[in-house]
Amino acid sequence: MAFTKDKDKKKKKNKPVWREWLDAALFAIVAATLIRTFLFEAYTIPTGSMEGSLLINDYLFVSKLAYGPRVPMTPVAVPLVHNTMPLTGGKSYTEAVEWGYHRWPGFGHIERNDVVVFNYPAGDTVLTEMPEGDYYSTLRNEFNNDRDLLKSRYTVMTRPVDKEENYIKRCVGIPGDILAVKDGVLWINNQPGNVYPHQKRFYIVQAKGFGISDDFLDENDIDVIRNEGSNSILNLANDQVEMVKKLPQVISVTPSIYPYGYTENGGTYPNDTTNFKWSRDNYGPLTIPKAGVTVQLTPQNIALYRRVIANYEGNKLEEKNGAFLINGQPATSYTFKMNYYWMMGDNRHNSLDSRYWGFVPEDHVVGKAWFVWLSYGKHGIRWRRLFHGIHSLEQ
Repeated sequence: MAFTKDKDKKKKKNKPVWREWLDAALFAIVAATLIRTFLFEAYTIPTGSMEGSLLINDYLFVSKLAYGPRVPMTPVAVPLVHNTMPLTGGKSYTEAVEWGYHRWPGFGHIERNDVVVFNYPAGDTVLTEMPEGDYYSTLRNEFNNDRDLLKSRYTVMTRPVDKEENYIKRCVGIPGDILAVKDGVLWINNQPGNVYPHQKRFYIVQAKGFGISDDFLDENDIDVIRNEGSNSILNLANDQVEMVKKLPQVISVTPSIYPYGYTENGGTYPNDTTNFKWSRDNYGPLTIPKAGVTVQLTPQNIALYRRVIANYEGNKLEEKNGAFLINGQPATSYTFKMNYYWMMGDNRHNSLDSRYWGFVPEDHVVGKAWFVWLSYGKHGIRWRRLFHGIHSLEQ
């Protein structure tokens, strides 16, 4: 009898095959979610803004431990999906439960020139019909800041911080730094910033005859921005400039620079051309906000800090006759609650970065770019890039 009872217990303990598969799938999803949230996450380079340090279709891992894992702010969401449901579209999360910003201790802090993944600051508001567009530039440039008119044509949706789109750039300025761009050259604290061999910008190339051959441009992955026969604008990496200069038909190679005082169509941050006549090539100087530091507020500088005070740090900011009210109280100054960073792409003339949307708050930081595990281009797999750390690829 005892043998029969033991046999019956074993039969009861045996799970059906579907249940075993379900348990295995649930365990895999939970494990992958925890790893993705607190350890590291896979990321794909979608655009050329970091060329040539990082290339389109570089697949890399982003370390969450480098700066400390950020606790999810929108915890109720479909696992392994960022902000939009695949196939069906629509939100992959609910805002019924929201947590404040908290970050666990990490191995270090953001250092100048780190390559960082972060949530796109201007992505807190998006247009459902134009998800890749920029709400704020559309509002400003197409609707003259008339929100009601914009809402009559588009569906406006807000997103929590951790569900904004992921961007990857180089952190060129940390809290408290004084940043400027002078004739296309980055300056930090009155010293020239780091220059990398694969860093790109536009150059005006004058050449004899028919100019530079298409075969040469294709073999060296050189983008033609504008071609006017013997004169052209090319997007060259620093280590390509001398190579192009040595071509027998080339007469001159000079940087394509917007002069001081020139303002771009659409504008650069803070989009106040009366007080800030800045462009991608001549920008600043400005001081990057640091937690605990107080800045005086004036009608001339408020454009720099509106989004910081109202959007990022959650205050009610009112402006009346050149005076300011913060949370209903008169204010002539403001003390920052968070640290902020300045992000720029290595492809300096082909990058939507902090020059166009401003500071990156610390609560938007996702992690540090770690290493490339797969890379492919128009000629197939880029074998030399596989399993290389970011530091080696930028040299």
